[in-house]
Amino acid sequence: MLFAWAFVLGTVIGSFLNVVIHRLPRGQSVVAPPSSCPACGHRLSPLELIPILSWLAQGGRCRHCGARISARYPFVEALTGGAFALAAGFFPRWPDLPLVWVFLALLIALAFIDADHLILPDALTYGGLAVALGGALAFEVPQEAREALEGALLASGLLVLIGEYGALVARRGANGRPSWPVGFPEVHFAAAVGAFLGPVWGVAAGLSRWGWNWVTRRTWPLPDLLPLSAALLGPLLAALWPALPLGPVESLKSLLLSAGAVALLGGLYWAVQPQDEAEEDEEEVVVMGFGDVKLAGMLGAWLGFWPFVVGLFLAVLAGAVLGVLLRQRRLPFGPYLALGGAAALFWGEALIRAYLGWLGVS
Repeated sequence: MLFAWAFVLGTVIGSFLNVVIHRLPRGQSVVAPPSSCPACGHRLSPLELIPILSWLAQGGRCRHCGARISARYPFVEALTGGAFALAAGFFPRWPDLPLVWVFLALLIALAFIDADHLILPDALTYGGLAVALGGALAFEVPQEAREALEGALLASGLLVLIGEYGALVARRGANGRPSWPVGFPEVHFAAAVGAFLGPVWGVAAGLSRWGWNWVTRRTWPLPDLLPLSAALLGPLLAALWPALPLGPVESLKSLLLSAGAVALLGGLYWAVQPQDEAEEDEEEVVVMGFGDVKLAGMLGAWLGFWPFVVGLFLAVLAGAVLGVLLRQRRLPFGPYLALGGAAALFWGEALIRAYLGWLGVS
Protein backbone atom coordinates (compact mmCIF):
# COMPACT_ATOMS: atom_id res chain seq x y z
CA MET A 1 0.00 0.00 0.00
CA LEU A 2 2.83 2.40 0.78
CA PHE A 3 4.43 1.83 -2.62
CA ALA A 4 1.11 2.27 -4.43
CA TRP A 5 0.24 5.41 -2.46
CA ALA A 6 3.72 6.84 -3.04
CA PHE A 7 3.45 6.23 -6.78
CA VAL A 8 0.04 7.90 -7.02
CA LEU A 9 1.24 10.87 -4.97
CA GLY A 10 4.33 11.09 -7.13
CA THR A 11 2.30 11.27 -10.35
CA VAL A 12 0.24 14.12 -8.89
CA ILE A 13 3.40 15.97 -7.87
CA GLY A 14 4.83 15.20 -11.31
CA SER A 15 1.82 16.88 -12.90
CA PHE A 16 2.61 20.00 -10.87
CA LEU A 17 6.28 19.73 -11.83
CA ASN A 18 5.26 19.94 -15.47
CA VAL A 19 3.76 23.34 -14.68
CA VAL A 20 6.92 24.40 -12.83
CA ILE A 21 9.16 23.24 -15.67
CA HIS A 22 7.11 25.17 -18.23
CA ARG A 23 6.39 28.37 -16.33
CA LEU A 24 9.24 29.06 -13.89
CA PRO A 25 11.95 29.79 -16.53
CA ARG A 26 9.50 32.16 -18.23
CA GLY A 27 8.92 34.14 -15.04
CA GLN A 28 5.27 33.05 -14.84
CA SER A 29 3.32 32.10 -11.73
CA VAL A 30 3.16 28.36 -11.09
CA VAL A 31 -0.22 28.60 -9.32
CA ALA A 32 -2.23 30.90 -11.59
CA PRO A 33 -3.84 30.85 -14.09
CA PRO A 34 -5.13 27.24 -14.14
CA SER A 35 -3.64 24.79 -16.61
CA SER A 36 -4.77 25.11 -20.23
CA CYS A 37 -3.98 23.70 -23.66
CA PRO A 38 -0.87 25.50 -24.96
CA ALA A 39 -2.30 25.41 -28.51
CA CYS A 40 -5.91 26.62 -28.16
CA GLY A 41 -5.86 28.00 -24.60
CA HIS A 42 -8.79 25.85 -23.45
CA ARG A 43 -8.89 25.56 -19.66
CA LEU A 44 -8.42 21.92 -18.70
CA SER A 45 -11.10 20.21 -16.64
CA PRO A 46 -10.30 17.93 -13.67
CA LEU A 47 -10.87 14.85 -15.87
CA GLU A 48 -8.25 16.17 -18.30
CA LEU A 49 -5.71 16.59 -15.51
CA ILE A 50 -5.58 13.02 -14.20
CA PRO A 51 -1.87 12.12 -14.34
CA ILE A 52 -0.88 9.70 -17.12
CA LEU A 53 -4.43 8.37 -17.61
CA SER A 54 -5.83 11.55 -19.19
CA TRP A 55 -3.03 11.62 -21.75
CA LEU A 56 -3.59 7.96 -22.61
CA ALA A 57 -7.37 8.30 -22.80
CA GLN A 58 -7.09 11.30 -25.14
CA GLY A 59 -4.54 9.62 -27.38
CA GLY A 60 -1.95 12.27 -26.59
CA ARG A 61 -4.07 15.06 -28.08
CA CYS A 62 -6.20 17.96 -26.86
CA ARG A 63 -9.90 17.04 -26.76
CA HIS A 64 -10.91 20.44 -28.13
CA CYS A 65 -8.44 21.37 -30.87
CA GLY A 66 -6.75 18.04 -31.56
CA ALA A 67 -3.27 19.47 -31.05
CA ARG A 68 -0.63 16.93 -30.07
CA ILE A 69 0.37 16.92 -26.40
CA SER A 70 4.02 16.07 -25.75
CA ALA A 71 4.68 12.62 -24.32
CA ARG A 72 7.04 14.28 -21.88
CA TYR A 73 4.11 15.28 -19.67
CA PRO A 74 3.14 11.69 -18.73
CA PHE A 75 6.84 10.76 -18.69
CA VAL A 76 7.58 13.34 -15.98
CA GLU A 77 4.54 12.15 -14.03
CA ALA A 78 5.57 8.49 -14.30
CA LEU A 79 9.21 9.34 -13.48
CA THR A 80 8.19 11.23 -10.35
CA GLY A 81 5.82 8.45 -9.32
CA GLY A 82 8.53 5.83 -9.76
CA ALA A 83 11.06 7.92 -7.84
CA PHE A 84 8.62 8.44 -4.97
CA ALA A 85 7.85 4.71 -4.82
CA LEU A 86 11.56 3.84 -4.83
CA ALA A 87 12.17 6.33 -2.03
CA ALA A 88 9.40 4.69 0.00
CA GLY A 89 11.39 1.47 -0.09
CA PHE A 90 14.65 3.12 1.00
CA PHE A 91 13.35 5.75 3.46
CA PRO A 92 9.97 4.54 4.83
CA ARG A 93 10.03 6.56 8.06
CA TRP A 94 8.84 10.05 8.91
CA PRO A 95 10.27 12.69 8.46
CA ASP A 96 12.86 11.09 6.16
CA LEU A 97 10.44 10.16 3.41
CA PRO A 98 8.67 13.55 2.91
CA LEU A 99 12.02 15.35 2.81
CA VAL A 100 13.44 12.86 0.31
CA TRP A 101 10.34 13.38 -1.85
CA VAL A 102 11.00 17.12 -1.83
CA PHE A 103 14.61 16.50 -2.83
CA LEU A 104 13.65 14.21 -5.72
CA ALA A 105 10.97 16.60 -6.98
CA LEU A 106 13.48 19.44 -7.02
CA LEU A 107 16.01 17.33 -8.94
CA ILE A 108 13.45 16.38 -11.59
CA ALA A 109 12.34 19.99 -12.08
CA LEU A 110 15.92 21.25 -12.25
CA ALA A 111 17.00 18.56 -14.72
CA PHE A 112 14.25 19.31 -17.24
CA ILE A 113 14.55 23.09 -16.90
CA ASP A 114 18.29 22.95 -17.52
CA ALA A 115 17.78 20.63 -20.49
CA ASP A 116 15.30 23.10 -22.02
CA HIS A 117 16.80 26.49 -21.12
CA LEU A 118 20.40 25.90 -19.90
CA ILE A 119 19.54 27.49 -16.56
CA LEU A 120 19.11 26.24 -13.00
CA PRO A 121 16.72 28.64 -11.23
CA ASP A 122 17.94 30.07 -7.94
CA ALA A 123 14.49 29.55 -6.43
CA LEU A 124 14.98 25.78 -6.75
CA THR A 125 18.71 25.44 -5.99
CA TYR A 126 18.79 27.79 -3.00
CA GLY A 127 15.32 26.61 -2.00
CA GLY A 128 16.55 23.03 -1.94
CA LEU A 129 19.62 24.06 0.04
CA ALA A 130 17.40 25.87 2.57
CA VAL A 131 15.11 22.83 2.94
CA ALA A 132 18.11 20.56 3.51
CA LEU A 133 19.61 22.84 6.17
CA GLY A 134 16.22 23.37 7.78
CA GLY A 135 15.56 19.63 7.93
CA ALA A 136 19.03 19.09 9.38
CA LEU A 137 18.41 21.68 12.10
CA ALA A 138 14.90 20.51 12.97
CA PHE A 139 15.14 16.73 12.55
CA GLU A 140 18.81 15.94 11.81
CA VAL A 141 17.51 14.74 8.44
CA PRO A 142 18.98 14.26 5.85
CA GLN A 143 22.00 14.55 8.19
CA GLU A 144 23.18 16.60 11.15
CA ALA A 145 23.25 20.35 10.63
CA ARG A 146 27.02 20.69 10.75
CA GLU A 147 27.48 17.85 8.27
CA ALA A 148 24.85 19.33 5.95
CA LEU A 149 26.48 22.76 5.95
CA GLU A 150 29.95 21.31 5.53
CA GLY A 151 28.76 19.08 2.69
CA ALA A 152 27.20 22.06 0.91
CA LEU A 153 30.36 24.17 1.18
CA LEU A 154 32.75 21.39 0.21
CA ALA A 155 30.65 20.33 -2.80
CA SER A 156 30.17 23.85 -4.13
CA GLY A 157 33.84 24.64 -3.48
CA LEU A 158 34.95 21.57 -5.38
CA LEU A 159 32.77 22.33 -8.40
CA VAL A 160 33.54 26.05 -8.57
CA LEU A 161 37.29 25.36 -8.49
CA ILE A 162 37.01 22.61 -11.11
CA GLY A 163 35.28 25.15 -13.31
CA GLU A 164 37.79 27.89 -12.59
CA TYR A 165 40.89 25.76 -13.19
CA GLY A 166 39.28 24.52 -16.39
CA ALA A 167 38.49 28.07 -17.51
CA LEU A 168 42.04 29.15 -16.71
CA VAL A 169 43.36 26.46 -19.03
CA ALA A 170 40.79 27.35 -21.72
CA ARG A 171 41.79 31.03 -21.48
CA ARG A 172 45.48 30.05 -21.56
CA GLY A 173 46.14 31.76 -18.25
CA ALA A 174 44.32 35.01 -19.03
CA ASN A 175 42.03 36.59 -16.46
CA GLY A 176 38.29 36.26 -16.61
CA ARG A 177 36.13 39.38 -16.51
CA PRO A 178 35.56 40.36 -12.85
CA SER A 179 32.09 41.20 -11.57
CA TRP A 180 31.45 44.04 -9.16
CA PRO A 181 31.27 43.79 -6.18
CA VAL A 182 31.75 40.03 -5.96
CA GLY A 183 32.81 37.41 -8.46
CA PHE A 184 35.30 34.66 -9.07
CA PRO A 185 38.39 36.68 -7.96
CA GLU A 186 36.96 36.74 -4.42
CA VAL A 187 36.47 32.96 -4.58
CA HIS A 188 40.07 32.49 -5.76
CA PHE A 189 41.43 34.69 -2.97
CA ALA A 190 39.37 32.89 -0.31
CA ALA A 191 40.65 29.51 -1.50
CA ALA A 192 44.29 30.69 -1.49
CA VAL A 193 44.12 32.15 2.02
CA GLY A 194 42.09 29.22 3.34
CA ALA A 195 44.65 26.71 2.04
CA PHE A 196 47.28 28.20 4.38
CA LEU A 197 45.36 29.65 7.33
CA GLY A 198 42.09 27.72 7.61
CA PRO A 199 38.48 28.24 6.50
CA VAL A 200 37.67 31.06 8.92
CA TRP A 201 40.50 33.20 7.58
CA GLY A 202 39.77 32.13 4.02
CA VAL A 203 36.12 33.18 4.17
CA ALA A 204 37.07 36.39 5.98
CA ALA A 205 39.59 37.20 3.24
CA GLY A 206 37.06 36.65 0.48
CA LEU A 207 34.41 38.74 2.23
CA SER A 208 36.95 41.48 2.96
CA ARG A 209 37.77 41.77 -0.75
CA TRP A 210 34.05 41.90 -1.47
CA GLY A 211 33.61 44.70 1.07
CA TRP A 212 36.63 46.61 -0.24
CA ASN A 213 35.25 46.41 -3.78
CA TRP A 214 31.98 47.81 -2.50
CA VAL A 215 33.58 50.69 -0.61
CA THR A 216 35.89 51.71 -3.48
CA ARG A 217 33.21 51.12 -6.15
CA ARG A 218 35.61 49.14 -8.31
CA THR A 219 37.18 45.70 -8.56
CA TRP A 220 40.77 44.88 -7.58
CA PRO A 221 41.46 41.53 -9.26
CA LEU A 222 44.77 39.74 -8.97
CA PRO A 223 45.99 37.68 -11.92
CA ASP A 224 43.81 34.55 -11.75
CA LEU A 225 46.87 32.34 -12.07
CA LEU A 226 48.36 33.71 -8.81
CA PRO A 227 45.66 32.82 -6.22
CA LEU A 228 44.66 29.62 -8.02
CA SER A 229 48.28 28.45 -7.99
CA ALA A 230 48.62 29.42 -4.33
CA ALA A 231 45.54 27.39 -3.48
CA LEU A 232 47.11 24.27 -5.00
CA LEU A 233 50.45 25.06 -3.38
CA GLY A 234 48.94 25.04 0.12
CA PRO A 235 48.28 21.26 0.42
CA LEU A 236 51.55 20.49 -1.37
CA LEU A 237 53.65 22.56 1.02
CA ALA A 238 51.71 21.16 3.98
CA ALA A 239 52.69 17.65 2.89
CA LEU A 240 56.36 18.63 2.50
CA TRP A 241 56.65 20.91 5.55
CA PRO A 242 54.97 19.54 8.70
CA ALA A 243 55.68 22.78 10.58
CA LEU A 244 52.84 24.55 8.76
CA PRO A 245 49.65 25.03 10.82
CA LEU A 246 47.54 22.83 8.52
CA GLY A 247 48.23 19.32 7.34
CA PRO A 248 47.71 18.43 3.66
CA VAL A 249 44.19 17.06 4.18
CA GLU A 250 43.16 19.98 6.39
CA SER A 251 44.60 22.44 3.85
CA LEU A 252 42.68 20.87 0.96
CA LYS A 253 39.48 20.76 2.98
CA SER A 254 39.96 24.35 4.09
CA LEU A 255 40.43 25.73 0.58
CA LEU A 256 37.27 23.94 -0.59
CA LEU A 257 35.25 25.22 2.38
CA SER A 258 36.48 28.77 1.83
CA ALA A 259 35.79 28.75 -1.90
CA GLY A 260 32.37 27.16 -1.42
CA ALA A 261 31.26 29.63 1.23
CA VAL A 262 32.20 32.70 -0.79
CA ALA A 263 30.76 31.19 -3.99
CA LEU A 264 27.38 30.42 -2.41
CA LEU A 265 27.18 33.79 -0.65
CA GLY A 266 28.15 35.59 -3.84
CA GLY A 267 25.61 33.59 -5.82
CA LEU A 268 22.92 34.47 -3.29
CA TYR A 269 23.81 38.15 -3.67
CA TRP A 270 23.40 37.98 -7.45
CA ALA A 271 20.19 35.98 -7.09
CA VAL A 272 18.44 38.92 -5.42
CA GLN A 273 19.78 41.57 -7.81
CA PRO A 274 17.63 43.02 -10.60
CA GLN A 275 17.84 40.86 -13.70
CA ASP A 276 19.65 43.42 -15.86
CA GLU A 277 22.42 43.76 -13.28
CA ALA A 278 22.89 40.03 -12.81
CA GLU A 279 23.15 39.03 -16.47
CA GLU A 280 26.26 37.07 -17.36
CA ASP A 281 28.59 38.03 -20.16
CA GLU A 282 27.85 35.59 -22.97
CA GLU A 283 31.36 36.03 -24.42
CA GLU A 284 33.08 34.93 -21.22
CA VAL A 285 34.78 31.52 -21.35
CA VAL A 286 32.70 29.20 -19.16
CA VAL A 287 33.69 25.62 -18.39
CA MET A 288 31.22 25.07 -15.54
CA GLY A 289 28.02 27.10 -15.26
CA PHE A 290 27.53 28.77 -11.90
CA GLY A 291 24.09 27.22 -11.61
CA ASP A 292 25.88 23.87 -11.40
CA VAL A 293 27.88 25.22 -8.45
CA LYS A 294 24.66 26.11 -6.63
CA LEU A 295 23.17 22.71 -7.45
CA ALA A 296 26.34 21.10 -6.08
CA GLY A 297 25.83 22.99 -2.82
CA MET A 298 22.27 21.72 -2.62
CA LEU A 299 23.40 18.14 -3.33
CA GLY A 300 26.18 18.34 -0.77
CA ALA A 301 23.74 19.45 1.91
CA TRP A 302 21.38 16.56 1.14
CA LEU A 303 23.92 13.81 0.53
CA GLY A 304 27.12 14.71 2.36
CA PHE A 305 30.41 15.34 0.61
CA TRP A 306 31.61 11.84 -0.26
CA PRO A 307 28.25 10.61 -1.60
CA PHE A 308 28.22 13.84 -3.62
CA VAL A 309 31.62 12.90 -5.05
CA VAL A 310 30.12 9.56 -6.09
CA GLY A 311 27.22 11.40 -7.73
CA LEU A 312 29.63 13.77 -9.47
CA PHE A 313 31.61 10.83 -10.86
CA LEU A 314 28.42 9.21 -12.16
CA ALA A 315 27.32 12.54 -13.67
CA VAL A 316 30.63 13.02 -15.50
CA LEU A 317 30.52 9.42 -16.75
CA ALA A 318 26.94 9.73 -18.00
CA GLY A 319 27.63 13.12 -19.59
CA ALA A 320 30.74 11.83 -21.36
CA VAL A 321 29.00 8.75 -22.75
CA LEU A 322 25.89 10.60 -23.94
CA GLY A 323 27.95 13.50 -25.25
CA VAL A 324 29.87 11.11 -27.48
CA LEU A 325 26.72 9.28 -28.58
CA LEU A 326 24.86 12.51 -29.33
CA ARG A 327 27.95 14.16 -30.83
CA GLN A 328 27.39 17.34 -28.87
CA ARG A 329 30.23 19.51 -27.61
CA ARG A 330 28.06 21.57 -25.28
CA LEU A 331 25.71 19.77 -22.92
CA PRO A 332 23.83 21.07 -19.90
CA PHE A 333 25.47 19.45 -16.89
CA GLY A 334 22.47 19.92 -14.58
CA PRO A 335 20.51 16.86 -15.76
CA TYR A 336 23.53 14.61 -15.31
CA LEU A 337 24.34 16.12 -11.93
CA ALA A 338 20.72 15.57 -10.87
CA LEU A 339 20.86 11.97 -12.11
CA GLY A 340 24.13 11.36 -10.28
CA GLY A 341 22.75 12.96 -7.12
CA ALA A 342 19.64 10.76 -7.20
CA ALA A 343 21.75 7.65 -7.72
CA ALA A 344 24.04 8.66 -4.86
CA LEU A 345 21.01 9.19 -2.61
CA PHE A 346 19.97 5.57 -3.01
CA TRP A 347 23.26 3.75 -3.60
CA GLY A 348 26.06 6.23 -2.82
CA GLU A 349 27.12 4.82 0.55
CA ALA A 350 26.94 1.26 -0.76
CA LEU A 351 29.18 2.20 -3.69
CA ILE A 352 31.67 3.86 -1.33
CA ARG A 353 31.78 0.78 0.92
CA ALA A 354 32.20 -1.50 -2.09
CA TYR A 355 35.03 0.61 -3.48
CA LEU A 356 36.84 0.77 -0.13
CA GLY A 357 36.37 -2.96 0.28
CA TRP A 358 37.88 -3.52 -3.16
CA LEU A 359 40.87 -1.45 -2.01
CA GLY A 360 41.08 -3.47 1.17
CA VAL A 361 40.21 -0.51 3.41
CA SER A 362 37.72 -1.05 6.23
